Amino acid sequence: MVAVVAAVIAVLGAIFTAVSGYWWQVRLRSAERLDYMGRYRDSLLWAAFDLQGRLWNILYGYEVDRAGSGRGFVRAFLLEGSKQQAVYARYSTAYLFAEYLGWADIFRRDIQFLDVGGSDRNLRVMLALSHISRTLGFGSHTSGRAFRVLRVNQRAIGELMIPAESKPGERWCIGYAEFCRRISEDGEFRGWVEELIGGVDLAASEPVEASDRMIELQHQLISLIDLLDPQGIRFPVAERSRFVRDEVVRQLGDD
Repeated sequence: MVAVVAAVIAVLGAIFTAVSGYWWQVRLRSAERLDYMGRYRDSLLWAAFDLQGRLWNILYGYEVDRAGSGRGFVRAFLLEGSKQQAVYARYSTAYLFAEYLGWADIFRRDIQFLDVGGSDRNLRVMLALSHISRTLGFGSHTSGRAFRVLRVNQRAIGELMIPAESKPGERWCIGYAEFCRRISEDGEFRGWVEELIGGVDLAASEPVEASDRMIELQHQLISLIDLLDPQGIRFPVAERSRFVRDEVVRQLGDD
């Protein structure tokens, strides 16, 4: 009888250990998954926020220049700045576009793994990414050539921004220093991002035509930020200004 009780206790203990181990493994995987989700979401948020901020600065600079109220971003850094400032304007703007494309490609690859907030949220995020991609690739007589990147080229640039050794759920994009190094040392890499670098010069020479695409992109990036951070926890809603020409003109006139 004692042997039977001992055997039952041993079996129950083994079952408890197995169930507990499985439960902890599930919790560990869930915690890791949430960490990946948060990291990816925050990285895409930063990329979108930085890019829309640069677009807003360029657009605002157009109005500053036109109103004679000072020197806007393109004029101050590219047209009238030092050689080093001109390089910064070109490379940093190209990097902000490329970084965004990198994280957009990561989301497309790993969205099923991530599940950033349910299937409905995932669908809306992917639609927002698709709208931005279409605006980048769209060409017309009004949108101009500045920052126009065809869809397949967008994917290629995004792929190049992701280190080959990164794995699903653990992907990342290269930093600005590595981006600049590759431009200098890797002719193939520079060839892919050349249209982004040249976009800054086109934005300077074609401000009227370039502004249509940049305004639409800036608004769409803000919409993406609203989807990824609806409560304004990471980026306060007050910092999500959509560029409006008339408002800027009024502000400059009041100053």
